[in-house]
Amino acid sequence: MKRKLMMVERIMHVDASTPLNCVFTVKIAGSINAENLHTALAKVQQKHPLLRVRIDEEQKGDPYFITNEQVRSIPVRIAERVTDDDWLKESETEWYKLFDGENVPLARIVWIRSTTVSELLLVMPHCVCDGGTCVALLKEILSLLDNPEQELDTYAPFNSVQELMPDSFDIAKNKRKGRIYSFLGRLFFLFKSTRSKFEPGRNYAIHWKLDEEHTLAIAEACKNAGTSVHAALCVAFLKAFQKVRGGKARGKVISPVDIRRFIPEIKPDTMFAFAPIVELTVDKNTDMGFWDQARKIKTDLTTKIENMNAYEMLWMGEYMHKTVKRMIGFLKTTDGSHDVTLSNMGRLTIPEKYQSFEVETIYSPTVAFPWRNPNTLVTTTFKNRMDFTFMSNDNFLEEAEALKIKAAAMELLFANLQQLSHA
Repeated sequence: MKRKLMMVERIMHVDASTPLNCVFTVKIAGSINAENLHTALAKVQQKHPLLRVRIDEEQKGDPYFITNEQVRSIPVRIAERVTDDDWLKESETEWYKLFDGENVPLARIVWIRSTTVSELLLVMPHCVCDGGTCVALLKEILSLLDNPEQELDTYAPFNSVQELMPDSFDIAKNKRKGRIYSFLGRLFFLFKSTRSKFEPGRNYAIHWKLDEEHTLAIAEACKNAGTSVHAALCVAFLKAFQKVRGGKARGKVISPVDIRRFIPEIKPDTMFAFAPIVELTVDKNTDMGFWDQARKIKTDLTTKIENMNAYEMLWMGEYMHKTVKRMIGFLKTTDGSHDVTLSNMGRLTIPEKYQSFEVETIYSPTVAFPWRNPNTLVTTTFKNRMDFTFMSNDNFLEEAEALKIKAAAMELLFANLQQLSHA
């Protein structure tokens, strides 16, 4: 494999000296066999080509993924378990560790160990994974940990975006379109200042989990109101930003979309890092009620997803490599036009019970973006319980203010559940 990082991968790579890692954590009740864990990781590494590459910065132009025949095994770092919050402390530690050693694979495990309970933290650079990747790999690791004799089917890597394009995709037409797209992109960023400097500040993650009763109540209320849980969360948090931040609130949320639903060449268990985004807004001055706004958000999201051309987005991105450094500079120095990026990963398709252990819970992924506006909310659902992680940097949004936003959003959501039930 020798492939130039795609445009979005390149942005998430940032540069050789800037860590941008995703950390996905599972809590296990029962015993973990160390030998089985290493066997599981070896088989997962053998399956996924991106776990056997290095990022070569010396190639002409841009960084490349290049197969590394001398790649080491996926390492496991063991930390003795003291409290239930150790996973979050270890996650924050892993945010800042580069994958920069000689022959180091682009994944590692932290095993927070005790005699009866453990957490496994799967850590990968964001340039090789999205939320779907994290779920797929964790599912494979747990299955092999329970049954190390099973085998995984491998798959061949793609070496260019063109390999992902369907036969119906007009290459010649889109080459011309891509050149125009590239020119307009360079022109746009030419007039965008990236000179402002900000102090780095402290990254943080706020975590909370709803009980089963409240989780099921939210799902039922959204169904009865003719909207989605995602739309309701968008409204709740955008309104909470407005309540806490006042005139600083933007009234806009960015929602990543799983590209696998559009491009069948990218299988559910294929490692991939590109998630197209959809921007959704609420009107600050509207008199619409909570559920009317949630229905509008759902309609807007559905319309934008239906009109999304994922193949074209992938293709056009390849014409933007000359502007990537300016894009990264722009993200690092400007506030952006949104309040938060909200990634709702939904119900996780990971089994609960195994022969020698049980998955007690799964914590939503954490990440520390190096952008000026790093506000990110991730939610997952497992065992009928919604789990949230809200990440930011206190130089952009102080943690105390973020806690107020979280409280206001949950209060608004539950208040409207009660109003709907009494209607």
